[in-house]
Amino acid sequence: MNQKNDTKKLSLKEKISYGFGDFGNGFMFDLGQAYLSKFFTDVCGIPAAAAKNIFVYTKLFDAFMDPIAGSAVDSKKPGKFGKFRPVMMISAIMLAALTIFTFFMPNISVKSKLVYAYAAYMIWGLVYSFTNVPYGSLASVMTQDVEERSELATYRQAGSLGAQLITGVAFVPILIHFSDPRIGYPVAAAIMSLVGILGFFICFKNTRENVQPKSKSHVKTTAKDYFKTIFTNKPLLALILMTLFTISAMNANNQMMIYYCQYALGNVKLQPLVNTIMIGCSVIGIAAIPKMVSKFGKKKTAMIGFIVGIIANGLNFILPANFYTFTALVTIGYVALAIPNGVTWAFVSDAIDYGEWHTGVRREGVTYAAFNFSRKIAQSIAAYVTLGALSMTGYVPNAHQTAKALLGMKAVMALYPAAALAVAAIIIWLLHDLSDDKYRKIVKDLEVGKFETSAS
Repeated sequence: MNQKNDTKKLSLKEKISYGFGDFGNGFMFDLGQAYLSKFFTDVCGIPAAAAKNIFVYTKLFDAFMDPIAGSAVDSKKPGKFGKFRPVMMISAIMLAALTIFTFFMPNISVKSKLVYAYAAYMIWGLVYSFTNVPYGSLASVMTQDVEERSELATYRQAGSLGAQLITGVAFVPILIHFSDPRIGYPVAAAIMSLVGILGFFICFKNTRENVQPKSKSHVKTTAKDYFKTIFTNKPLLALILMTLFTISAMNANNQMMIYYCQYALGNVKLQPLVNTIMIGCSVIGIAAIPKMVSKFGKKKTAMIGFIVGIIANGLNFILPANFYTFTALVTIGYVALAIPNGVTWAFVSDAIDYGEWHTGVRREGVTYAAFNFSRKIAQSIAAYVTLGALSMTGYVPNAHQTAKALLGMKAVMALYPAAALAVAAIIIWLLHDLSDDKYRKIVKDLEVGKFETSAS
């Protein structure tokens, strides 16, 4: 327990390899967020209102699986390959197979289709928790250096956006290559899933768990410990509340994009083009995160992204629908959102160390699970907003849409993100008080085994 932490600087290979974890993750996770609703409504014939409930309820179920995954990972003792990496890799392989099954639908009644969709997506979510929780916790044991964590956050966000870019550009062309979408969807999902496994393997092979806790670790976590972790860790609580709005904004954008391109812009083939520009610029934009964090700190860097995103999305809702103005503004808004989303990963690792310093017990898995809980709730909110808007405005699959339905799509694409980012900005500005200077002091305390509990 009292081993000295390895202060050796991370190599560029390690940092890039860590980002490949989220790259691999995106090749499986992003498919469900961007295309599964379209598969349910337009291919399987499931009404939008019923499809909405699939996402809402399964994401709520998934959210409650994260604490279980976090507790299981925290109670595990490090082995030859560490504590987090083996669980991540094994679960990733299982997740790939399940991703394909979510895009397969037997020729059965609508009621039976609903049962199949619920079961497949719930099982997928359970395995996803055991993939993403250990991966998300990994950064906190790779390094405690502020600058390196901001770099890891950048590489992770780059991996995520890279996966969004490739899946966003390649999925539809693969899909439409097949005359029968019932074949096209699972084939496209299978190709993406194989790439996803490769991304996780690169992360598994080339990263190391360097940080050894000075506090108690590998202890069994109870439900009481889980809630204590959340409500006694103010930086974590602020992050959880912020994430409800940032991730729901991002997912609503991604989920509605294929509908908006097909019906509002008039051609579903525009979706890969818009994604190429939007996500491609975001990949370039996040390269500025380390320099911005170095100059402004993590909190102000996030605020800059929020402000720009609010303005861009607000203008996109007000201005008339036009491919060029829409693409330009949705790109600016997405680049702006990528900045606080990138900084978020550094915030999480900081919250893990803060929790250890504050309580004297280090709980990487449970802390990350609590954060990931908010992401799952945010995904549920996004599904409710996206498919709820389609249902309320009279969306009819594969038909000419009414002005009311098109306005609903535009509101989800632009108005909701603007409002959500405004709330997120208020939350992070008022509630997050763990400055970079304070964090550095906490790290120094942890290095000598000093905790707030012992100091008081």
